[in-house]
Amino acid sequence: MTAQELQDIIAANLACEHIEVSGDGRHWSAVIVSPEFEGKRSIARHQRVYATLGERIKTDEVHALSMKTLTPQEWAAQN
Repeated sequence: MTAQELQDIIAANLACEHIEVSGDGRHWSAVIVSPEFEGKRSIARHQRVYATLGERIKTDEVHALSMKTLTPQEWAAQN
């Protein structure tokens, strides 16, 4: 799997205003900005992203994903 493929999978299943994915094919890092994160704690945000990956997590196709999950307002405040 490539970074672009992983990014496309997440974006197809989660409304993203911004997404960046990098990694080596098994270990990934992502910055994901979504209005769906409003009012959710970090763990709920991560669970929502993992849900977009479905079987890919269970089958170890995506072994590890480190995430920074932000609302659009949080993203704007950082940039």
